[in-house]
Amino acid sequence: MNWDKNQIPDQTGKRVLITGANSGLGFETAKALYEKGADVIIACRNVIKGESAVKQIQQAVSSSGSLEVMVLDLASLESVRAFIIIFKEKYESLDILINNAGIMALPFARTEDGFESQFGTNHLGHFALTGPLLPLLEKADKPRVVVVSSIVNRLGYINFNNLNAEKSYFRWLAYFQSKLANIVFAKELQKRLHNGASRIKVVCAHPGFSSTNLMQHVPGNKLIGYIFSQPQEMGCLPSLYAACSGNIEGGEYIGPRGFLETRGFPKSAKTPKIANDRGVAHHLWQKSVELTGCEYLT
Repeated sequence: MNWDKNQIPDQTGKRVLITGANSGLGFETAKALYEKGADVIIACRNVIKGESAVKQIQQAVSSSGSLEVMVLDLASLESVRAFIIIFKEKYESLDILINNAGIMALPFARTEDGFESQFGTNHLGHFALTGPLLPLLEKADKPRVVVVSSIVNRLGYINFNNLNAEKSYFRWLAYFQSKLANIVFAKELQKRLHNGASRIKVVCAHPGFSSTNLMQHVPGNKLIGYIFSQPQEMGCLPSLYAACSGNIEGGEYIGPRGFLETRGFPKSAKTPKIANDRGVAHHLWQKSVELTGCEYLT
């Protein structure tokens, strides 16, 4: 059977935090969960865009749930810390965390803290966000963390001698590295939580080749998207499956089941070999702690 959003169970009473949900796959994920009754927090840099997304969702679907916008800039550790303080003041628990936000193949830039922008935003920002929220997830009935990677993570290599582009920068290699870091992080987070007897399930997902605003920096993106990509409504299904399916045990990697995992309904995806390398995972975790100052599950 093809799994789609109609198979999402009732989410009434569940609190869901989605980063970057003002557009793209995050927007579609937020809309689907809100439609099922969830209380969805859209965490994004631009409040105006976030509020616009809320209005669009409310106009498109009816729900007993709620939508809220909170400011979060993953390219700023100060913003991440401020967000966590405010979130903990407002809420005592969290059911689902979806680390969705990301940037792709941008010209060289550094984050507020001096990290290469893609590694800093796509991985380090989410690493620093996730740890302090684990105690709130532990209070939920069936807590989950979903880490959204990319099909291209299999092209990546984590260069520990050049994590922050101190020596060289190639925008696509930097993107591949950041998305590989996502799945390595997800796998390692699940292992550490499991070893600590936590009930939290961590799942990684990728959308295949989906037509989103991330494609804006890809030459010929309109033609490529028209020929190869699937719509956002399909691209968000792996994330939704990872967040809601009753078949999840923790540690899975979910992607589309179609041609080369580029499109189609969600299923188990092919995991890059390096994602199961505990040496790489441990080294990445320690570097992430060192760079962000956020230490947990050590």
